[in-house]
Amino acid sequence: MNQTHQEAMADVRDMYMVHIMFRRELGLLPQLVRDVRPDDAKRAEVVGAHAALLCQQLHLHHEGEDLFLWPLLAERGGAEAATVVPAMQAQHHAIEQAYEAVVALLPAWRRTGHDGAAVADAVEQLRTVAAEHMALEEAEILPMAQRYVTAAEWAKLGEHGLNDTPKKDLPLIFGMAMYEGDAAVIKAVLAHAPLPARLLMPIVGPRLYRTYAKRVHGTATPPRIGANAS
Repeated sequence: MNQTHQEAMADVRDMYMVHIMFRRELGLLPQLVRDVRPDDAKRAEVVGAHAALLCQQLHLHHEGEDLFLWPLLAERGGAEAATVVPAMQAQHHAIEQAYEAVVALLPAWRRTGHDGAAVADAVEQLRTVAAEHMALEEAEILPMAQRYVTAAEWAKLGEHGLNDTPKKDLPLIFGMAMYEGDAAVIKAVLAHAPLPARLLMPIVGPRLYRTYAKRVHGTATPPRIGANAS
């Protein structure tokens, strides 16, 4: 890879923050589904909408990697990338299959509350394959990205998710990620945002997530999993 010594390389700390969010929310989701009483369509809609939002964000997150990260690492990582990048792609295929199973079941369950066990099992499978993928990604891919991917190239992953997420959902998504986020990482993520977002997001995002978590999880402070959970 040709680069000047001054060119900034990827700061991958934001990926750890996003992974913690997915581990926490996907880890809690199967039991949330199981706790919905049969025929309680009102509660099924609340939990189902949350599941749909998580599925959307997980799909966009991995789509960005497919588009922007794997080609760069395959081109620049040599033998180091030759095994792990195909493994990542295979895991993405498994995650996509699990994702499709969940999103196929959600609409009927959200309307009726029926067959929640099937939804819970599908969500559990999605959680399992996503957790396996995130662990390998943190062990193998993120250290490579720090060496082979520039900061500008890395930013395209986040921009992909932002561009394809409804604008009304962005403050909540940020708040969900900030819940266990390190203050320095949050500041770095927001550094290139417009000034109003830099000023307001650290206040508005967490506030929105507290209200949202109380509705979804029954508490404004759902269990934290921390950086070492898998």
